Order: sequence, then C-alpha cells, then structure tokens
Amino acid sequence: MPADWQLPIGVSRSLWDYFHDPDTARSYDSELADTPLLQVDRQFVFEHCQPSGRIIDLGCGTGRLSLALAQRGYEPVGVDLSPEMLKVLGEKAAALGLTVPRVCANIAALEMLADASFDHAACLFSTLGLVVGAEARRRVVGHAYRLLRPGGVFVLHVHNRWFNLWTWHGQRLLVNDLWCSWFGGGEPGDYEMPARQGIGALTMHLFTQSEITSLFQAAGFEIIEVRPVSVNSDARLSCPWWFGRLRAYGYLIAARKPLAA
Repeated sequence: MPADWQLPIGVSRSLWDYFHDPDTARSYDSELADTPLLQVDRQFVFEHCQPSGRIIDLGCGTGRLSLALAQRGYEPVGVDLSPEMLKVLGEKAAALGLTVPRVCANIAALEMLADASFDHAACLFSTLGLVVGAEARRRVVGHAYRLLRPGGVFVLHVHNRWFNLWTWHGQRLLVNDLWCSWFGGGEPGDYEMPARQGIGALTMHLFTQSEITSLFQAAGFEIIEVRPVSVNSDARLSCPWWFGRLRAYGYLIAARKPLAA
C-alpha cells in the first residue's frame, strides 16, 4: 500500500482502498444489476462506435461493456486500476470463451500505450467523475484523444451537477461552488459520497453540460451528440428542451477525433 504522497495522480486514499477491496469487486455486479443506465449506455456505445474495431474501455470494472463488445465482434482492451475487478473480468471472459486483454493502470497515466492504437474509446458510469482533480481529468480525456486514430469516437458518461438542485445536498453543493469561486479552496462540482463497507468517503465530480463539452473541445474533439439521461426505467429524459440541464441525471457524450488530426 503506497503512502499518501505516493498515490497516483487523480487517486485519493479512499479511492485506492475502493479499487483494491476484493469484496467490492465481487459484489459490484449484483449491486448495480437494476440500474437502467447500464443498458442505455452500452447501446449508446454500439450506436456511435461504428464499425466494430479495437476499443479501449477506460475504467472497465468487471467488464460489462468489454464483454458485450467482444460478443459483438469488437476487440476490447479493458483498463482499470482495480486488480480485483480485472480478475473478475478475466473469470467472466473465460466462462464465455472470450479473450479480453486487461491492463491494470491509472486512466490518467496511460503513457505506456501507443498513439493512434484504437478505433474507439469509452469511459462509462461516471468513472471520469471519480478521478480527483481537474488536471487529472484533463489527462484522461487527453489520453483518449491521443490513443484514438483519426475519425475515432470517444463515448463518455458523467453525472449532472444540477440534478439535485432542489435537494439538501444539491443546495450544499451550490453553496460550496459559490464559496470556491469567490474565495478559492476546494473544487466546484466535487461531491463527497457517504462512506461504505469500511472504506472512506469517495469524491464524485459532478459536471455541468458546458463544463464537459468544453473539456472535450479543449482536447481537440468534435462533439457528435450530448444525450441527457434520467433515473426513469428507460433512462430517457422526457422533453429535454424543458429545463433539461436542471432535470438531467447525467449525460452521455459522443465525440470524434477529427480526420485531419
């Protein structure tokens, strides 16, 4: 276990403990089984990452996307900081007769992977929001851009900062954002989730739509689609034109690396 000063960029102590907890990895699939987003975000990847090819799954977890991609003829490579989750992914792949290469690495530090070596990239289920610090998140998006071939598509999911505007913790987040912008200290959009299973509280960064699209564009991406998602059973946001930026639970974003890049 590294000392605090040795932790990888973008990784807090509680996040490190979460990634290295065997019980978390073994219970991960069952805890999320009823989440409607898990079907919608995969379909979003299938829609935008065409044709099939080599795809890097950033923060792959136990492989729900990587395995589905492999079954559809893609060549996924799963990347995660959790050796325990990668172990579960390997077991599930073997049971299905699939081969999914796995890389145990920090998604903010992927210098070991070659430029333009993937046709597509994906980072789902608000994995980017778990990366601590704006600079580390910029590195994740920058690596995705670097790893894609020209014309390649990157699909991302993030949570919406203003979804809980009318709840107590949403109001606290808004006040904290104002405090940070006025006096500094802390980072606007960071929300501390409750501690669980003996692991310290994780920090989730919640994005505004303009923040995440600006992050993509600053890296060089061209936005293809920003799709708001909800907590409904089909994860679709009805009438997104009606205060959609306040009502959306999160966003699915597809962006392309320009052909001329």
